[in-house]
Parts: sequence; C-alpha cells; structure tokens
Amino acid sequence: MEAQPPEDPISDDPATGNRSYWRWRKQDFFPELSFQNLSSYKSAFSDTCPRLADRLLSRSSDAHELLACRRESENPMRRCLTWWDLVWLSFGSVVGSGVFVITGQEAHGGAGPAVVLSYALSGTSALLSVLCYAEFGVEIPVAGGSFSYLRVELGDFIAFIAAGNIMLEAIVGAAGLGRSWSSYLASMIKNDSDFFRIKIESFAKGFDLLDPVAVAVLLVANGIAMSGTKRTSWLNVIASIVTVCVIAFIIVVGFIHSEKSNLVPFFPYGAKGVFQSAAVVYWSYTGFDMVANMAEETEKPSRDIPIGLVGSMSMITVVYCLMALALTMMVKYTEIDVNAAYSVAFGQIGMKWAKYLVGICALKGMTTSLLVGSLGQARYTTQIARAHMIPPWFALIHPKTGTPINATLLVTILSAMIAFFSSLDVLSSVFSFATLFIFMLVAVALLVRRYYVKNVTPKSDLAKFLGYLGLIIGSSIGLSALWNMNQRGWVAYTVAGGFWLAGTLGMTLLPKPRVPKVWGVPMVPWLPALSIAMNLFLIGSLGYIAILRFIICTAVMLLYYLFVGLHATYDVAHQALGEAKAQEGR
Repeated sequence: MEAQPPEDPISDDPATGNRSYWRWRKQDFFPELSFQNLSSYKSAFSDTCPRLADRLLSRSSDAHELLACRRESENPMRRCLTWWDLVWLSFGSVVGSGVFVITGQEAHGGAGPAVVLSYALSGTSALLSVLCYAEFGVEIPVAGGSFSYLRVELGDFIAFIAAGNIMLEAIVGAAGLGRSWSSYLASMIKNDSDFFRIKIESFAKGFDLLDPVAVAVLLVANGIAMSGTKRTSWLNVIASIVTVCVIAFIIVVGFIHSEKSNLVPFFPYGAKGVFQSAAVVYWSYTGFDMVANMAEETEKPSRDIPIGLVGSMSMITVVYCLMALALTMMVKYTEIDVNAAYSVAFGQIGMKWAKYLVGICALKGMTTSLLVGSLGQARYTTQIARAHMIPPWFALIHPKTGTPINATLLVTILSAMIAFFSSLDVLSSVFSFATLFIFMLVAVALLVRRYYVKNVTPKSDLAKFLGYLGLIIGSSIGLSALWNMNQRGWVAYTVAGGFWLAGTLGMTLLPKPRVPKVWGVPMVPWLPALSIAMNLFLIGSLGYIAILRFIICTAVMLLYYLFVGLHATYDVAHQALGEAKAQEGR
C-alpha cells in the first residue's frame, strides 16, 4: 500500500487508514465479493434473476444516503454555500445562451407575441419541479440529488435508469455547450462558426471538424470546479451579476423602443402554438437540478435550499417573460431574425454595437452553465459511485479541495472526447426527454414519500394510493396523447381531465403518514400531481425520435446493470444488512 504524504492526509479514521488519494488498485474499483475473481463472478452471474428481483423491490433510506453512503468518500465535502450562493449558481446554470436563441425562433414561427405565455407556462412547470426538489433537498441533503431521492422512494432499479440517462444527458449537454462556445466566439471574431475547427477529410461527416477550443473550454471550466466549490461560486456570482446588468439593459431599451401595435395579433398561431413553444422554451429553464446536487455543501439546508432554488426560479421566470415581451414589442414577430433575434433588433433601432454586448452575454451564459454543470454533474456521479453502481473510486473526495476530483475527471474526459469529434448536429440528435422524465419521477417520488411508509401504511391504503397514482399518470399521458394527435373535441379532454381530477381528489382523502420535518411542498397532492401532468405533456411534444433514443440508451444501460451494477449493489446492500444484524446480536 502506498504511503500517504503527511501534507495530504486522507482520513483520521483508523478504519480507512492513511491511503493516497491517487491510488489505482483493483480493490478501489471493484471491492465487492462478486468481483474478487472469475469464479466468484460466475457464481454471482448465475444468480442474476433472484438478485434482480431483490434489487427491484429494495429501497434505500434517508439514513443510508446521509451516513453510510458518505463514508465511501472517505473525506467530507465542505459546507461552504449559503442561499445567496445557490440563487446565483441556479441563475448561472439556467440563464445561458438558450434564451437569446430560442426566444426569436419561437416568437417568429411558434407562438408569435404569445411566446411570453409559453415562457410563463414552462416557468410554472419548472417551478413545480423545483418545489419537489427543494423538499427532498431539505430532508435528504446529499450530493446525489434526484438519484438519491428516487433510490429512497422508488427503489434501486428506477434510480439506476434515471441516473444513467441524466449522466448521458449531462455529458452530451456539456459537449454541446463546448461546441456552441467555440462557434459563438468564432462568429464574433470572423463571422465563421467553424473558424477554430480543423477539417479532416477522411473522417465521416459530422465527425470531421475537430474542435480543440471546445476541449480547452471544458478543461478550464472543470479545472476551476475541481479547485474548490466556494471559489467557483464566487466566479459565478461575479459573472452572473454582469449578465443581470446586460439583461436589464436589453429589457429597458426594448420597452423604451416598443410599439404596442407589434403585439397584434397576440395569438397568430393559436393555443397550439403557445403549448408547442412551451415545450421548446422549457429547455431554457433546465439546469436547476444540477444546483440541487449541491445540497451536501450548503451550510443550512433547511433554509438555504428552499430560498435558493424557489427564489432563483421565480426570478428567472420573470426575467424570461420580460425579455420575450421586450423583443416582441420592439420588433414585429414576422420580422424577427430567427438566428440573432436580439442583435438584429438592436441594429434596427440604430444600436448595432449592442450585438457585441448580446454576444458577450450569451458567451458568459454558456461559460457559467459549464461551470455549474461541472459542479453538479460531478456530485451526481459521486453519489452514484457511493452506491457502487459505478466503481467507488469515483466517490472519493480530495482532502485538500473538498471536491470529487475523480468524478469530475470522468465527466470532463468523456465530454471533451465527444466535443472534440462530434458536430452540434450530431449532439442535438442525441437529445432526449430524460430531464423531463426525471422531473416527473421526482414528483411521483414525493407523493410516495408522503403517502407510503413501510410497516406503517395499511395495505388497503397502499392499494388505494397506487390506484389514484395510476389514474393521475394514465390521465396525464392521455391528455398529452390527445393533444399531439390533434384531437380538439372537448369531450375527450373532459373525460381525461376528469380522471386526473378524480385521482388527485381521491388521494387528498387518504391519510399522510409522513409530513415534512422542516419545509415541504404546499398543497400536496395537487401541486405534485400537476407537475406530473405538465412534465408528461411536455414529453409528448418532443416527438418519436426522443422516445426512441431514450429506449435505445436505456437498453444499453440495462446491459451494464445486469453484468456489473446489479451485482455490485447487491453485495453492498447485503453486506450492510449482515453488519446491521451483527450489531443487533451484540
């Protein structure tokens, strides 16, 4: 075993000993009994079916996620964030380049001036999800975010499916942000988005433009994230305040040069256009879930998480609506430039220099999204490694920085490799509904948490709860299907809506065996049920390709789970169970 330098101690715990952070033994990657040798693996694999049944029915606990899992990291993360940090981390993560691009596109050909209502609808849906995340973050303040919440309430297997998809989405999303950053900078310098890229004729189309700038941006952003959470937070605060000033300038100038006549007609594409645009602009709100992963590093989770998450999302919704309104009042929706809406709009009123201000703001937005994304995704990966679904080596926390360097390196290397070779067209084709799907699952998990407690909830109440939950989910899917099949008769919607109302109303009559200890979502089950309906409605607007991608990726992940993850988590769970029984026998 490698000796530990005195200036870099790993742990004072004699159980762990003085081990180097940078260690590479097989035992650090696969310590479970099933992977000790080929014979033990064959024996474990032959028991796949009973082990799978065990994992399908197993649920974690608050105490296990808060205490046992953290021990896998050997060193604690540092509690250094306040509600102020979380507000700005959320702002920096969510407010990227999306609002500058998507607003013009959807105002021109999606919803017209009513795009402001699309932002309001999407913001409401995001806020409902934020409320669910906030309650879980207060009750279970760990780095795993939605992974831990789902593992506690819906079980190991559902948590793994969610974890795999959100990891893929985040890695591909980071690669896409890196490529976008490179394109945006190149366009500002030379009006050529491929200016910094290296053309390789012999490579396949879509992979023939190598992007070293995208790789460099990802390495720098993740390097800052590895150096320390508080340092990254302060950099984000400074950059985000600059963004607020630029956005305030855009809104004020937009209203000064506004014409009320530009808002007529307000609904040129009807209600359908508003809802379809709501599904598109929703992606301008994503990113807050990465901030929820910072719960383990907040000084006072019961205060900081609700204020930080709910406060920031409320502020962002207002900002987006004002930005959309300013644009559509400044320029007639039919004349909005879909590629550079705000830049061209300012040029039309004689402020051509403002396009550089907008460009810098968008570039800064992508940079802070990368910074906060690297923080959040590394912590998500850390908790997955603590559960042994991936090697626990990635769960280690560095004793000096208090950050998960190994997990950050994993995310950095994968996203940099993808960004170096893959074009934005290829990355956008890997788009999925994973984020919305997980938001929906978190709302379901919140209802399960309130209405079902093992060995407390009577079987009759559990059966009723599952029936009502089935009604809520089934009717929500029905409403989404009706809308996307262009069914416009009121009878079908009344029936589907009636089932949703019956399921939610029936659930309100059931006793709640668990209530939040400190802070909780108000109006349960109404708000979580509405979150389920809105997320499923938006999922239905994403189309066939997104569903197919989700199915294919999930199938690949299941192969990994059956061959590796299942046996690792089974061993850890039963080892913990054995230790608990031994403690009881003493």
